[in-house]
Amino acid sequence: MDDVLIVGAGISGIGMACHLRMNCPGKSFTILERRQRIGGTWDLFKYPGIRSDADMFTFGYGFKRWKNRKILGSAEAIRSYLEEAAEEHRVSETIRFGQQVTHASWSSETCCWTVTTRDEDSGESLEYKARFLVMGSGYYNHDAGYNPALPEEEAFGGQIIHPQHWPENTDYSNKKVIVVGSGATAVTLVPAMAKDAANVTMLQRSPTYIISIPEHDRVSPLLNIFLSEERSNELIRGFYIRLFETLWGASRRYPKAVRKLLMKLVERQVGKENMMHFNPKYDPWDQRLCLVPRNDFFKAVRAGDASVETGHIERFTEKGILLKSGSHIDADIVVKATGLELQMLGGATLSVDGVAKDVSELMQFNGALIQDLPNFSWIFGYVSYPWTLKADLVAKYVCRLLNHMDEKGYSAAIPVDEHDCTVRDAPFIDVINAGYVKRGQHCLPRKGSRKPWLVLNDYRKDCIDLLEKAIEVPELKFMRLSVVGTTNEEQTRQVA
Repeated sequence: MDDVLIVGAGISGIGMACHLRMNCPGKSFTILERRQRIGGTWDLFKYPGIRSDADMFTFGYGFKRWKNRKILGSAEAIRSYLEEAAEEHRVSETIRFGQQVTHASWSSETCCWTVTTRDEDSGESLEYKARFLVMGSGYYNHDAGYNPALPEEEAFGGQIIHPQHWPENTDYSNKKVIVVGSGATAVTLVPAMAKDAANVTMLQRSPTYIISIPEHDRVSPLLNIFLSEERSNELIRGFYIRLFETLWGASRRYPKAVRKLLMKLVERQVGKENMMHFNPKYDPWDQRLCLVPRNDFFKAVRAGDASVETGHIERFTEKGILLKSGSHIDADIVVKATGLELQMLGGATLSVDGVAKDVSELMQFNGALIQDLPNFSWIFGYVSYPWTLKADLVAKYVCRLLNHMDEKGYSAAIPVDEHDCTVRDAPFIDVINAGYVKRGQHCLPRKGSRKPWLVLNDYRKDCIDLLEKAIEVPELKFMRLSVVGTTNEEQTRQVA
């Protein structure tokens, strides 16, 4: 039996494992990964141009520098970065690939989790046991993206693709392409496909905020001349954290002023006459900003290789899409960049002492643990800040908790709500209003009315709560597993 089981070998799971090596060197652990390679999201998605939607100095780990000079990392560069981290911290040897977690059950009698997996190759059912379980498998369905049926799709004579499952060797050279959507995926696809396609049209119902950033980091090489690599990394990472905090804070406090600034930057790229396609109806950061390196999206539009249409689909035709305005867009390929389908725990089910537990009925404790689930952590990163900033904090907190439990002789830690803090009708995520978030609120945990059941989405406050405040609080109950007399009978007792 392991001390810890980690589900997922993506950025969250690999990060958790590295933190265990660094902060809990005596702990044994195993990583269960459904796919055949490290990477998670960055191994699953294969569409043209796929890259991070945040700078890699904060989307990368705090303990491992991002050495690639590109600020937005490509999927393959990110996957290589994760493999390097896994090798450097001797994590690769702990991964069991091809294991889909189907169920996890906790026993208070033995104080351990039994995790059932399905082997992807053989279909065989296997079991793994551990004292602590960390879910690092993300929050969306890896089997299928959000793929709403559009009117009369069957009439289309060309190819329809969803980016989550991009067909290998798809040939779009000299073909007319429509990308349906206006989020980060669409904004990435358009300039990438425009290089070879005859033309690419981004068809959106409403505009989004598209912001250009430099393609390459020019500051780190200068810092490296005068400072150690570690100190240089601290400064550049701190700079990008403060940049996010400043932009986020200003967008919340002064939305009109920030909107005016962002619109002026876009107008310089596309001209006033085209702003109807780039003028969102919502305030900045009500949805994530779409970052593009060195104006690549705007350059494709200005060059005539790509265009933007704003409107609603009436129906598909044999040769493209007819809009309700009466306009028709010809196409050989339609890419439905319509987003993700949320799914908790990779679709696995949970039970405690034989009683089924539904995460959507429970609250998150300190943004790290889950109410009523013993020795259980769910890594859910930020959705407005870069994901990994929160994932790193949760991993560090879990290590603190494990070390504290060892020091005190505790066998289990259980977040318990004794004051009915659940807010039934409030969304778990209320900091952004993205479509995938609204569609998936029903499957996310419940929101609490006060700490430690609040989800703060505040990096500075989370640093204090997860890294500095005392582990033992009234809402976190601890148990010891003790031997009674000379028998092998085991019992648990709660420590107030």
